[in-house]
Amino acid sequence: MSGPEAMEKVRYEVGDMVFAAEDILNDGGMPGIVEEEGLIAPAGMRGVVVHYGVAEMDESKEIYLVQFENGPEGTLGHPVGCLPDELTQEEPTTA
Repeated sequence: MSGPEAMEKVRYEVGDMVFAAEDILNDGGMPGIVEEEGLIAPAGMRGVVVHYGVAEMDESKEIYLVQFENGPEGTLGHPVGCLPDELTQEEPTTA
């Protein structure tokens, strides 16, 4: 899907603040993460959408490139490809 049809499905825009809805794990393609299933961003980690598109192998699947905060200074890490259900705009609540 491309063109106007793809644009209608966009949930998040470039610059939107999002949070990891679940732990984001390495699928083997993330530089700097040694373990194949290593943790990239824990659930609740804040990030910003830097780009979006569709999966190359299945254009019906949206992909968002998100840079999650990395460390106490809030610097942004490398862009990570996330599926829509891995993201939320609801701030995590602390118990």
